[in-house]
Amino acid sequence: MPGRRRTDPAAGRAAVAAWVAGDADRAATTTAVRFTLEELADVAPGNAVEVRVPPAGAVQAVSGPRHTRGTPPNVVETDVETWLGLATGALTWSAAVDAGRVHASGERADLSGWLPLQAARPR
Repeated sequence: MPGRRRTDPAAGRAAVAAWVAGDADRAATTTAVRFTLEELADVAPGNAVEVRVPPAGAVQAVSGPRHTRGTPPNVVETDVETWLGLATGALTWSAAVDAGRVHASGERADLSGWLPLQAARPR
């Protein structure tokens, strides 16, 4: 079942495009992050991995055992710029992990199979 949308897809794509062009203010950048997190939840539905991009947002994604209490066993955390780079294809998963820009723990925490997100790629 797809995740519930909170961001209008047209507004989300516009915010991502503004970020790619270097024209995004803080509000547009936050919208871009939330939109791309929602996109991840749509293409990789589930509750096995918690993806955190503070302070902009977080989402549960990827199929597998559902997490219900305490710290999830599979967590991905990164900053806003790194997340948007991954989502748009400006940065690869392996480069971000190797540079220490992504903190990923757990056997399901490798998101390289879902990134970059098709809806977030520049056209």
